Amino acid sequence: MRIVIQGLAISYPQLTHIHQLSSANPHQQFIQTAEHAYMLPNQHEITPELRAFCLEQNLDIALVDDKHNLNNLGLAVMDMDSTLITIECIDEIADMQGLKPQVAAITESSMRGEIEFAESLRQRVALLKGLDATALQRVIDERLQLTPGAQAWIQACKQHNIKTMLVSGGFDFFADRVQAMLGLDVARANTLEIIDGKLTGRLLGNILDAQAKADYLERFRQELGLRQDQVVAIGDGANDLRMMAAAGCGVAYHAKPVVQAEASYALNHVNLEGLVALFTPLVAHAASPSATTCH
Repeated sequence: MRIVIQGLAISYPQLTHIHQLSSANPHQQFIQTAEHAYMLPNQHEITPELRAFCLEQNLDIALVDDKHNLNNLGLAVMDMDSTLITIECIDEIADMQGLKPQVAAITESSMRGEIEFAESLRQRVALLKGLDATALQRVIDERLQLTPGAQAWIQACKQHNIKTMLVSGGFDFFADRVQAMLGLDVARANTLEIIDGKLTGRLLGNILDAQAKADYLERFRQELGLRQDQVVAIGDGANDLRMMAAAGCGVAYHAKPVVQAEASYALNHVNLEGLVALFTPLVAHAASPSATTCH
């Protein structure tokens, strides 16, 4: 296993102190994998003191299984809202109705796991009844932005022949756009019912909830002939927990506490490019001249 440290900035004194707090022997080297990302190979634990120091210094730390790397992964499954993109689309649609506070409160409660997702979605969509469907395009044109690092992460997946799948409890109007923007292999989401150019406050078909996310992951994994340990799932809300459990590892991205508690790894300070550093194979940098020795 390897310890991966990354942040918005990492200084040599920080690395030195991290090395002292780790269980590494004095001759083991940090290996630099990105501008502000380092790995320490052949580790078996993160000491409480080391975890506390990284928390204090706003650094992300993870003890990563060596089989979880870009050369071994075959499928990356990702949430959309507040993961691949910076917004919660339904909250922004609601803003067009002057209902953002009410809808956002339900969204937040659902992400914390306080309200069952399907029921929360029905409540939120019902509040949108009568909204002109052109509001959906306005959200795309005015507010939808990719999360920083998303393109770098997807590019790394493509370079390593990792299939990419977006599964969202949001709406296909936006998921299809994000799929096109990033060149994702598959996108699945819910469909809003629209009649005579107006939202009806209802959804078409079955709701894509937490179990459906896990089911889509499992179905695509089997189609690709992959093992469970070749799948990573990335999300931020309680609705992502089942798909994370179905994957070989789950990454909580700037996530709610309930998600961080159950995820394999958590990224709280870096952007989505941090996934590349998290899963960088050890062999790719074993002889790197940028390796840093900390005594």
